[in-house]
This record gives sequence, C-alpha cells and structure tokens, in this order.
Amino acid sequence: MQILGWVLKVLLMCSVLGMFSVTSVAQERPLSQAPICFEADRLVLQEFKAKILKDTTEILASWMGKDCCGGDWEGVVCNPATGRVTGLALQRPDRELGMYMIGTLPAALGNLHFLEVMVISGMKHITGSIPESLSNLTRLTQLILEDNSLEGSIPPGLGHLSLLQTLSLGGNRLKGPIPPSLGNLRSLLVINLGKNSLSGPIPPTFISFLSLQSLDFSFNLLSGFIPDALVRSQNLTYIDLSNNQFSGKFPISICGLANLQDLSLSHNQLTGTIPEQIGGLRSLSSLKLSGNKFIGHIPASISRLPNLWNLNLSRNGFSDPLPIILGRGIPSLLSIDLSYNNLSLGTVPNWIKDRPLSNVNLAGCKLRGTLPKFTRPDSLSSIDLSNNLLTDGISSFFTNMSSLQNIKLSNNQLKFDVSEIRFPDGLASIDLHSNQITGSLSSIINNRTSSFLEALDVSGNHFSGEIPEFTEGLSLKVLNIGSNKITGHIPSSISNLIELEMLDIQRNQIAGTIPTSLGLLSKLQWLDVSVNSLAGKIPTSLLGIRGLRHANFRANRLCGEIPQGRPYSIFPGSAYAHNLCLCGKPLPPCRGKNQANLGQ
Repeated sequence: MQILGWVLKVLLMCSVLGMFSVTSVAQERPLSQAPICFEADRLVLQEFKAKILKDTTEILASWMGKDCCGGDWEGVVCNPATGRVTGLALQRPDRELGMYMIGTLPAALGNLHFLEVMVISGMKHITGSIPESLSNLTRLTQLILEDNSLEGSIPPGLGHLSLLQTLSLGGNRLKGPIPPSLGNLRSLLVINLGKNSLSGPIPPTFISFLSLQSLDFSFNLLSGFIPDALVRSQNLTYIDLSNNQFSGKFPISICGLANLQDLSLSHNQLTGTIPEQIGGLRSLSSLKLSGNKFIGHIPASISRLPNLWNLNLSRNGFSDPLPIILGRGIPSLLSIDLSYNNLSLGTVPNWIKDRPLSNVNLAGCKLRGTLPKFTRPDSLSSIDLSNNLLTDGISSFFTNMSSLQNIKLSNNQLKFDVSEIRFPDGLASIDLHSNQITGSLSSIINNRTSSFLEALDVSGNHFSGEIPEFTEGLSLKVLNIGSNKITGHIPSSISNLIELEMLDIQRNQIAGTIPTSLGLLSKLQWLDVSVNSLAGKIPTSLLGIRGLRHANFRANRLCGEIPQGRPYSIFPGSAYAHNLCLCGKPLPPCRGKNQANLGQ
C-alpha cells in the first residue's frame, strides 16, 4: 500500500499542479471582473455540500458565495477561461484522525461534465453507493474515492471512462463482483480496489490493461485462479493480491515482468512450488508469499535477485534443504521471514547470520542449542526465534544490538536468571513467554526502564518476588506476567501505566486487594487476575474502564457485590466463579446490604 500511495500522490500531484497553475490565473483576474463560475457546476457543488450532514474537516465551510472558481472554495479547481469545474479534491490530512465527513454522494456529481480529477478520500463516514451517474464524466482521468464507507457494488458504467488513468476505490465496504467492463479502461495506470468485500474471480477482460503500473486487490473475498492475462503489462511495478481466497499455482507469467518491484500474494490458498523462473525478476525488491500452501524447496534462483530487500515465505509447507546462497547472492536483503514451514534448520545458516539484516524471523524452524551470534548485531531491529528448541547462549546474545526494537524468544527451552541480562535500551517489545526463566520482574521493570517499551510478555516462566512499583512516563500497552510464581500485591502505582491495554497476572500467588487506582486505566481492554489469592471487593472504580472487552476474576478470595454496570454485569458468570462470596449480576443477587458490603 505504501508504494501504491506513492504512485497515487505522484499522479495526483501532476494532475492537480497542472490545474492549479490554471487556477492561479483565475485568482489574478481583476476584482471588477464578474464571477466566472459556471452556474450549473456551482449548483452541483452546493448539492454535494447539502448531502454532507457533518464536516469536521471544515473544508466545505469555505464554499461560500457565488464564485466557486475564485480560489476561495477549497478543493475546487476551474478552467478560468470557461468557468467549468475541472477538479474536485477533498482529502483528509494524513494524521488528522479526528477529521471526517458524514453524508452521501449525490447523483448530481455526474453533471460536472468537464471534471478531470475527483478525489474524495479519507472521509471515513461518507456512506451510500457510488452514483451510477459518474459514468457520465467522460473527461475524468483520476477517480479516487478511497477510505470512506461506500457500500453496494462497483457501477459497471465506470468502464465507459476511457481516459481514466487512476481508479482507487480501496478502503470502503463495496461488495459483489468486479465488473468485467472495467477491462475497457485501456489508459489505466493504477487500480486500487483493496480493503473491501469484493467476491468472485478477476475478470478475464483485464487482459486489456497493457499500460498498468500498479494493481491492488488486497483484503477482499476474491477467489479462483490468478489469470495469466492479468499480468500482460510490462509496466507493472506493484501487485498486491494478498488476503483473498485465490487458489491454484503461482502464475508463471508473473516471472516475465521485468519491471516488477513489489509482489504480495500472501494469505491465499495457493499451492504447488515456486518456479525457478522467479530469478528473472531482476527489479523485484519485495516478495511476500506467506500464509499459502506452497511446498517443495525454496528455489536457488532467488539468489539472483539483486534488489530484493524483503523476503517473506512464512507459513507455507517449504521443506529442506534451504538454497545455498554464496558470495553476493541477494546482496540487498534486509528482512527475511521463513517462519512456520517444514524446515529443520538446526542452526541459523551463515548466509543469514553474516549479513547486516534488519529483521530476522525464523520461528518454528527447529533451531536447536545455542542462540545464534550475528556478525552484524548493530543492524538488527527485530528478531523472532520463537517456537524452537533453543537452550542457552542468552548471556552474550544482546551484545551490541543497539538498534533492536523487538525481540521474541518465546516457546523455547531457555533457562537463565533475568538479572544476568542487560536488554538494549530501545526495545519496544519483549516476548519471552513459555521458557524456564527465573528472577524478579524488577530486573526488567525499574526506574531505568525505557519509555520506548510498549509490550512485555514473560508469562509461563519461573519469575518470583513481587510486582515492582511503576514509575511515571512508562509507555507499556501490554503487560503479561501470568503463570509464574509472583507474590505480594498489585501496587497502586499500576495507575501510572496510562497507556495499558492488556493486563494479565493470572496463575500467580498474588494476595491483597484489587487497588481502586486500577480504575484509572481508561484504555484497558483485557484484564485477567484469575487464580490468585486476591481478597476484598472488586472496586466500583473499575466501572471507569468503559472499553473493557475481557475480564476474569475467577478463583480468588473475592467477596461482595460485583460492580453493577457494563461491562461487568454482562460478562459470563464463569469470570467470577470460585470466589468466597461474590454476588450480583451475572451471579445471583446479593442477600441484602450485608452480603453486598462484604469484603470492604
């Protein structure tokens, strides 16, 4: 999507800059000159504005007066010689998440007969269907309606827009098949229908896309084979068909696309082997085939891809042996993911270990024994060696990993005292769950803990001692310390974790009461304190956590009335089972005030 976004921006910039140079002429016209806005076009824009019930972008607030071409109407571009509207560009700023429009697209938009560019993008809450009348806009070169909430099917009439170069309808709620008539768009350079609910096959009429540069159909419900006819354009640089239901084999015709830079077929139902001809994609920089049913060996011809920096073949059925990559094979490689195949690597191959890689993901590859020593540890930002059979080597593993942000060593057989380890300062995520690690949490969480740390999972180990105090300034969103041997109480300073979304302390030996300050964690979505020795009441302050989706208080020594309000009163009764004397919804009602107040 990043490459597609870049393509769209370039195309849009070229078109809009050209038009705004025309608009500047209109802005420089003498003040005494009569308004040049064509009245019929102004009325169409006013009807569009009337259909927008709420506009937090405040773009439409500038649509005042009778001259829509005077430069004051934001997003409107005109030909100053004729007063006809040639461009409508309404786009939410990238980072302004609180900005949107609520409303629908009126059929009257099809009456802007001189329109060349229509961009209504990122408004989130524009609903309804795409008007069939847009097929009347025969001068249109750019139609971008992405990231709204448009519904219904894609109008077949859009196939009449013979000058169209960019068609982007991604990020909506469109359903039904892709209209075969879109194959008539022979000038098309960019097509983005991703992130919808489109179904059925790719139409065979797409053989006509001889100039196409970028194609994104990702995150739909498309099925059938990927047709060879789809990839006849030698100009294609970007193909994303990921997260659909495509079946069949890897289309060998893709291997003839000399300019292809980014290919993603991930998360489909593709089968068979990867053809050796893939080594002919000399321009390829990113190859993502994860989450399919590919089998056989990873072809050695991949080593001939000089520009490949991202290789993701995870979650398939690839088997040993790995190709022998010698010398300068795959010289640009920065990120590799071979996780969860049928590989029995034993050790990390030298051609992976000796490179200045950024991301290494070898989860479930049957690695054994000592953790690998990377030749260039300073380049690594993310490592996933989980679900292997690794036992030792942790003491020197993190040496010189100054750029490391994410580490995942879970589900191994690592046995060490956490106090012996110094983690890199910039870590954002630490996942060590399901090992045999001992020591105290205070070795990880203390007054030196980096504010970068967002996720910590050490569940399923042998940690002991108490939960440390939490200082202000921590950015933790996930804290999972379940299934250890931790004692003591929940510190009231837990409220300092203001970003926390998940707290799991289940199956420890934690006593005391649930602190009322826990109710200050307004972003919490998951809370599990089950199978401990907590006593007292469940504090009513927890009603302040309005977004909680999961809570479990089972098997403690809690008593008194369960907080009576959503979501606590609608959680299943099993979430409160095996306590001393909890009562109130969803359990049986309390027997008078005495039982309700027990535990105070």
